[in-house]
Amino acid sequence: MFHNNCKLRLVLPFFFLFPLLSGCWDSQEIEQRATVLAIGIDVVDSNAPKEDEISHLKNQFPIPKEKMIKLTAQIAVPGRIPLGPEQTGGAEKPVLIMEVVGHTLDDAILNLQQELADKLFLGHLRIIVLNEMVAKRGTERFNDFLRRNPEIRRTASLVVSKEPAAKYMKLSPELERVPSLYLADMVDNLTALGKFPPSFIGLFWTILSSKGQDPILPYLALKKGSNIQLNGFAYFHGDRMVGKANPSEIGVYMSIIGIKKGGYGAFTKIPGKEEMVLVRAISRNTKIKVRVKDGRPHVDIKVRYESEIDEKYSPNISLSKSKMIKDIDKQASKDTAKSIRDLIKKTQKTKSDIFGFGEHFRAKLPSYWNGKIKTKKNWDRIYKDLTFDVHVETNIHRVGMKAK
Repeated sequence: MFHNNCKLRLVLPFFFLFPLLSGCWDSQEIEQRATVLAIGIDVVDSNAPKEDEISHLKNQFPIPKEKMIKLTAQIAVPGRIPLGPEQTGGAEKPVLIMEVVGHTLDDAILNLQQELADKLFLGHLRIIVLNEMVAKRGTERFNDFLRRNPEIRRTASLVVSKEPAAKYMKLSPELERVPSLYLADMVDNLTALGKFPPSFIGLFWTILSSKGQDPILPYLALKKGSNIQLNGFAYFHGDRMVGKANPSEIGVYMSIIGIKKGGYGAFTKIPGKEEMVLVRAISRNTKIKVRVKDGRPHVDIKVRYESEIDEKYSPNISLSKSKMIKDIDKQASKDTAKSIRDLIKKTQKTKSDIFGFGEHFRAKLPSYWNGKIKTKKNWDRIYKDLTFDVHVETNIHRVGMKAK
């Protein structure tokens, strides 16, 4: 009898725990989701689909100041996404391309859901492409929806395109069957290859929220066929794109903000001769000091390059002489310093502090910031007339070719 009571005492608690074991009552199979892999956003044109009365009535909805947007989405087709390097997936397209319009991003998403039987899922969204016209009108109208949506990954890529974003959604790259994966991997790999600083949507939002820095985004352009080129970067003042930097200025920007590894090559003229050599940065070390000079904020920028000569313009030039290498060092330093000054002056015209000089003042001179600047608006005004000194030192350690 005592033995049976002990068993009963052990079993009874489990009966009380059963109602708490919910299991997978709210689970959803992946085949029942409409997984969005990429989104392209354009300004509505005459060829865009007409708006339907789904989320509002036409005559009762207050028209926003911003123009309507066209959203082009890449949606994964279940069973057609290749799962490994040897699985080609057949000739069928792995993604479905759909276009809708809306007054806001949320409005467009609702319109898109109306055309799908399965629930939209944004948890695997890899990249968002903004057309240049959309970026110039501002990203704030999209940020609210994206930041509040728990499905959106902060590691997703955000880029600006020269052509309509819809074209990027419809590409058929030769190296990857899924266009969105090719686009996202291209942006991610640029950072790994040292061709672009870290860039993802979470970082864009972080910089956008700061008082002393403005964000940048990769700027893409289409070339022959389905080839995509990193055509520089778009820089912003607040949430609006205000300018574009050339591809050669990417390396200059990376040197100012202190990206140590990676870089771009630039042809440098050999002093006293007509020939040129291609000097490529291997690594760089940047030091930024901020101070108040004559009552005004001032920045000192010192950059030390470790470089090598990749190519010489003429095979008849001998690079075995140490004096010639030193002359090339000085000329490369002079050219780089000029490029740095030019890029800073270029951004000052649009009050776009993409280098984060304002954040240096906030961190290193907090009393000056809190007493004289205080707000983002005041820093914009000061940055336009910010004074600075640039010092560049180049050290070529390896010629990288036969000396003669």
